[in-house]
Amino acid sequence: MKRDYYEVLGLEKGAGEAEIKKAYRKLAMKHHPDKNPGDKNAEEKFKEAAEAYSVLNDSQKRAQYDQFGHAATDAGAGGGFGGGFGGFADFDLSDALRTFMEGFGSSSFDDFFGGGTGSRHRSRGTDLKVSLKLILEEIAEGVTKTIKVNRMDSCDSCNGTGGEKGSMPTRCTSCEGSGQVRQISRSLFGQFVNVGVCSNCGGSGEVISKPCRSCGGDGRRKKSAQIKVNVPAGVAAGNYMTLRGEGNAGPRGSDRGDLVVFFDEKEHKYFTRHGADIIIEVEISFSQAALGEKIEVPTLTGSANLSIPAGIQSGQVLRMRSKGLGELRDGRKGDQLVKIQVSTPTKLNSSQKKLFEQLSSTNGRKDKTKVRKVQL
Repeated sequence: MKRDYYEVLGLEKGAGEAEIKKAYRKLAMKHHPDKNPGDKNAEEKFKEAAEAYSVLNDSQKRAQYDQFGHAATDAGAGGGFGGGFGGFADFDLSDALRTFMEGFGSSSFDDFFGGGTGSRHRSRGTDLKVSLKLILEEIAEGVTKTIKVNRMDSCDSCNGTGGEKGSMPTRCTSCEGSGQVRQISRSLFGQFVNVGVCSNCGGSGEVISKPCRSCGGDGRRKKSAQIKVNVPAGVAAGNYMTLRGEGNAGPRGSDRGDLVVFFDEKEHKYFTRHGADIIIEVEISFSQAALGEKIEVPTLTGSANLSIPAGIQSGQVLRMRSKGLGELRDGRKGDQLVKIQVSTPTKLNSSQKKLFEQLSSTNGRKDKTKVRKVQL
């Protein structure tokens, strides 16, 4: 079972951005694989700290985590909120090293302290963001949707190499084949090396002598793709899911970016959402209110019977248990709340009028108006 991200970093829930970065840096320095070669326990702690930092250092991901806990990141591998809100169902060492690099300028422990040669980091493809609107019926049970995206994919002519057939890449002179460029800065705390991807070769350490005529040497072309999204029950507008490796392809065969799917809700004909509960207003006749009756009302899964108790008043709310939406955190169902509105007849024929007069006379005295204080 995963530990709480705040616990992993040794922080309180209200910790600020600087505290989060400081705590992560301390753990990353202690457990970095370069400092602990072959130590699987240290590697796991390094990955755990990076995963926690990746969520808590991002305001959107942190808000989702604070609201939903690990359900915000673990609802199913390859999708769900584990391909999820931030996508950590399969958070591995390469992800942890990338987090370290993005936070401190290098994935190498030696580079971070001003030594070593580091390793190549090819330019990763950019992320894509799309919006997906869902109806409440889909949100209630969860659904698999197929979405169409236009993204950069590997060039068919050169198979993503960026070069014409038979051409051989040459060593990049800008980075001397390392794929990285460095900037050294000094402070009172020592020497720091910021390492970035070489812009000339895109991190590959090589340049193309005869670029592919189809893609201009980039190794990519724009294509359309159909992507399946497994949406768990209970998502809400503003929630999002990260699908790893479904974004734009990187230049010349480097890693893909991610596809971030933001969820929105379509307005429903009958229902209004309130958390995991749904609310509907039903109008009944005066006689139904007075005598009581079993009526049929719509739900998210079809029609269902609802018993109206005799003497119900306009504005009263009846509860239909477990007829609402699933909770994202634990899967429990919310309720359907039915607000009753009693319809008073505006036009009476002579027979109806006599019946109401008879009803009024059976009270033994003239009906009195009741006055009550309104509680706001």
